[in-house]
Amino acid sequence: MKKILAPFKYFIDLLYPQVCDACGNPLVDGEQLVCSYCRYEIPLTNFWNSPDNPAAELFLGKVELEQVSSFFYFTKSSRYRQLMHKLKYKGRKDIGVFLGRLYGKYLSESSLYGSIDVIIPLPLHPKRQAKRGYNQSEEIAKGIGMSMEKPIITDVLQRNVYAETQTNKNRMERWKNVENVFSVINRERLSGRHVLLVDDILTTGATLETCANAILKEVSCKISIATLAFAVY
Repeated sequence: MKKILAPFKYFIDLLYPQVCDACGNPLVDGEQLVCSYCRYEIPLTNFWNSPDNPAAELFLGKVELEQVSSFFYFTKSSRYRQLMHKLKYKGRKDIGVFLGRLYGKYLSESSLYGSIDVIIPLPLHPKRQAKRGYNQSEEIAKGIGMSMEKPIITDVLQRNVYAETQTNKNRMERWKNVENVFSVINRERLSGRHVLLVDDILTTGATLETCANAILKEVSCKISIATLAFAVY
């Protein structure tokens, strides 16, 4: 069957060549979504190996967290901005799962994240999720969960306010935009557990801080944070 399908696949690839979602160059056999060069050049933070890192510093004295980590550095001029844009706005859920799996491998090998029990993606407001069709943080969480072999829980946290997007807002505006927007349901599912809260990009930390505080106010548990990208401007 594979021999029969091979010529057909070759013909399709000629008409619709698969290209790297980061740089746009053609992919070769064995490559998926991102070419080997772009995958090798991902600007990794290595925050998952150090409890005292720039991501963790954003939350010091504001919320009690176990660990904070981001997968790679994110800048406006980076080729990896294309990946985040496609994931968040172009329906490319597969990018979230793919990068989440890569990230999850590093987290699973880190002693700092060995006690994680469950993974919770930062929720979107139902109206925004209906408009977008999916939650990009949930797709990232799926990939991380595959590599860490941990369950994903999406029915314990809800977003009550349809806040404006955080893009292009300063820190004070971000704070005002996310005040009192999260609530916890099914509290018993988190009690006594170590939760990994997942989001796409860490900029000021306002949304994640608000979310973590909402959980800790209602439930006795531990919280760590993992984001795909760490914004550097």
